Amino acid sequence: MSVARRCALLRARIAARALVASASCLYAGAAAAHSGGGPGAGFAAGFGHPFGGGDHLLAMVCVGAWGAQLGSPLRLALPTTFPLMMVAGAALALWGLPLPAVESGVALSVLALGACIAWRWRAPVWAACALVAGFALLHGYAHGRELPVAADPAGYSLGFVLATGLLHVFGIGLGELGLRASPVALRGFGAAVAAVGVAFVVAALRV
Repeated sequence: MSVARRCALLRARIAARALVASASCLYAGAAAAHSGGGPGAGFAAGFGHPFGGGDHLLAMVCVGAWGAQLGSPLRLALPTTFPLMMVAGAALALWGLPLPAVESGVALSVLALGACIAWRWRAPVWAACALVAGFALLHGYAHGRELPVAADPAGYSLGFVLATGLLHVFGIGLGELGLRASPVALRGFGAAVAAVGVAFVVAALRV
């Protein structure tokens, strides 16, 4: 293995560890914000919320990584589609409109997006965008449904959209790095995420 490839793999490991550490810290902050509710549960709670669940975090990272794997125009189209549809899903929840099988769908998104990366599915633009849009609607609905009653909806929404964007950017970087350093390792990452997704689906179906 060349020195450049070893350095790239080392950077990938460092980045992954940094993400885990950041997620742990932000999760603690989000839990504190949610536990109290009230007017303070706005931007900070919304920003921390995507980091508070492995299903949300993995799905959002995978959207960016799969977009990078697919290349232009989906490199940007997928991370743009997801936040927009997530806002729409949150609005449905805030308006009290019913949406079935939300938790199962969120769990399935981790499995499906991980599998797309593992199999390196070269989906047509419309199919990739439709798949991501559907999953984003479910993720947004889950976020909106968990919005504290007394929170600032605008601040909360802005926070989780910003956090989602950052996770997408991380995913794009992870995907680009994987394509340069080791496409096989990137596909292995997708397979690992898909395996976790299977566990999420089983857990969701048991509830």
